[in-house]
Amino acid sequence: MRTYEQDAKTLELPWPFTGREDELELVRGASATGRPGIVVTGPAGRGKTRLITEAVRGTEHARVTGTPEARHLPFAAFAHLLDGTGSLHGAVRALAGVRLLVVDDAHLLDEASAALVHQLAVHGRTRLIVAATDGIPAPGAVSRLWTGEVLPRLALAPLPAEDTAELLAGAALEPLTVRRLHHLCRGDLRLLRDLVTALVTGGRLVPVPGTGERAWRGPLPVTPAVRERVAAVREGTGPGARAILERLAFAEPATLPLGDVEDLDGAGLSGGSWLDVLERLETDGLIVVADDGAVALADPLHGPALRATTGSLRARRLTGGPDRHVAALAAEQRELVRRTAELDLRPVPTPVGDWLVAEGGPVPAGYAAVRARHARLRGEVRDAAAWAREGLWREPGHAGCGAELALATAETGGPGQSGSDGDDGYARRIAVRLGLPAGSLPPGSVLARHAEALARRDGAALDRVAAALEERGLLLFAAEAHAQAVRAHRDPRAARRSRTRALALARRCQGARTPALAGLVLGELTARQRQIVALAASGLSNREIAERLTLSVRTVGNHLYGAYTRLGTGDRGALPCLVGETA
Repeated sequence: MRTYEQDAKTLELPWPFTGREDELELVRGASATGRPGIVVTGPAGRGKTRLITEAVRGTEHARVTGTPEARHLPFAAFAHLLDGTGSLHGAVRALAGVRLLVVDDAHLLDEASAALVHQLAVHGRTRLIVAATDGIPAPGAVSRLWTGEVLPRLALAPLPAEDTAELLAGAALEPLTVRRLHHLCRGDLRLLRDLVTALVTGGRLVPVPGTGERAWRGPLPVTPAVRERVAAVREGTGPGARAILERLAFAEPATLPLGDVEDLDGAGLSGGSWLDVLERLETDGLIVVADDGAVALADPLHGPALRATTGSLRARRLTGGPDRHVAALAAEQRELVRRTAELDLRPVPTPVGDWLVAEGGPVPAGYAAVRARHARLRGEVRDAAAWAREGLWREPGHAGCGAELALATAETGGPGQSGSDGDDGYARRIAVRLGLPAGSLPPGSVLARHAEALARRDGAALDRVAAALEERGLLLFAAEAHAQAVRAHRDPRAARRSRTRALALARRCQGARTPALAGLVLGELTARQRQIVALAASGLSNREIAERLTLSVRTVGNHLYGAYTRLGTGDRGALPCLVGETA
């Protein structure tokens, strides 16, 4: 979801509000009349303040913010709301007329302000929306808001990968770059913005031919936000720890056995001392040690940051030979081929391939074709196209990559995607996706059961097949099965359940547009929303739409806001494709 009172460019302030539909409704509901409020917690940069700002937009409210500089001054956060009140009782009385109070950075409140917030919550006349950052000690009166169950708590999860992609749509980044950024930032949106800005302004993005997108390959830009995130690695780890961390960084994407970590060249560690350092690093959350003794860095940002800040001579000594990844990459490819043949498309760890493409290393076209096929059958159609292009860049004319690019492009709105499949047509389409002759689906397979349920027009069976497809990672097939169940069900309630499930899965499939999904999404809109979406798809601005329909610009924006929420996209450029599905 995205706020569209006016179009926003990704690199302009503020970034468009994206995702968080359920969280937004939860905060709005908790701040409604008769409700006590809510506490929103999460790590720094997770988007707590932005979520709350969107939730209270257009409502009358007061706001206070804790600051580290004023933690020793009583009632410092409330100075603009209190007229010289010096007591807690007097402050509570002075705020009696405030019906909705937003408290940002509550972990930084002075003790008196924290006590005031707690008293307001206990009295219940003022609804409170409180934001506090995890990992930073908060005043006891603040933490008791949720530990004492005075207010409900919303622990904000990281933004999902699909919402991160939507957030970055205005930057025109290719899918593999978006996934890399999502992986490195782990939900820290401030770090994400910092990195994207550095990549754009530093000229580190290269055009992807024929797409209008840009890719990031190569080292991590060491921005101020990156330095802040890796300060503990660079400065606070003690003697010998830096040597261990560097060894792990330059071993990536592989892990190291404890014995290899022990054999540190030039670290001056031996016997129990290196084990003490490892234990301290594990306690500090900087490394993870698997059950088999394999050691790796805990934060995906630390390896790239350490490699980017290590001197060239030391980096040359720590870097392995050019062929050190060959065997591991071949093993990844064999596993992907095996899983795909068995129609088991659940996520597979692929650290070597992901690392090579991120670092700009040589990715064999055969491996890229296998990755593209695996991603396409999972429903990650944009990732599939990106892997196919990566292989074609390394080996122009590679047949496997060319075929996968054509198939992925067809499922992202390419030619031949309008209209709808009949039962036989859909079965043929399944076979084409698998690279099989028409009508030769593996007997007894979940895809064969899918085709059989569709032929019988059995809505319940289609829903059961969809659940099995989703469990195996075949997300686009599962979305289509639920969509087909909508049309097969006679019970309207069952049809609504199938539609909801189909929409949820389709939104995870990176904009895939297939005949089986035709009309499903737009059917969720009201008549007015469909009218406005159609005009927006034709290229009209919000103001032009308002003039044509005799509405206010704000009303048009609100209708588009609701439409984007239901469509599961914030990309205005995708509207022509959506509208065209029902033409």
